Amino acid sequence: MSNIPANLKYSKSHEWVLEEDGVFTIGLTDYAQDALGDIVFINLPEEGDSVTAGEAFSDVESVKAVSDVFSPVTGTVTAVNEALLDDPAQVNEAPYEAWLIKVSEVSDTEELLDADGYAAVVAAEEG
Repeated sequence: MSNIPANLKYSKSHEWVLEEDGVFTIGLTDYAQDALGDIVFINLPEEGDSVTAGEAFSDVESVKAVSDVFSPVTGTVTAVNEALLDDPAQVNEAPYEAWLIKVSEVSDTEELLDADGYAAVVAAEEG
């Protein structure tokens, strides 16, 4: 079973969200990084870019495939985890510490799940 911290919210497309004082930190879940395999490259947006809920803001390249990363919120990117550009494997090693972007001025969010709701999505996918 994947590691699903109770303090986070989750999207059905396997991103995690931590909201603190109007800033939404977004990363890939443990399930997502495990499904992707070893991540070798991450393409991230720039600070000041807009992201839209349900639309791709990034892509990650693993040894298996290239996969889009979808934004669970609509807003403006205020920070980018530049360390991942040099060491994308951090997402595999510590998915809940290796955040991708921080977004503020959030005007919309897609339906976010709590840990139990997300666990049900993962269980359904694992079959």
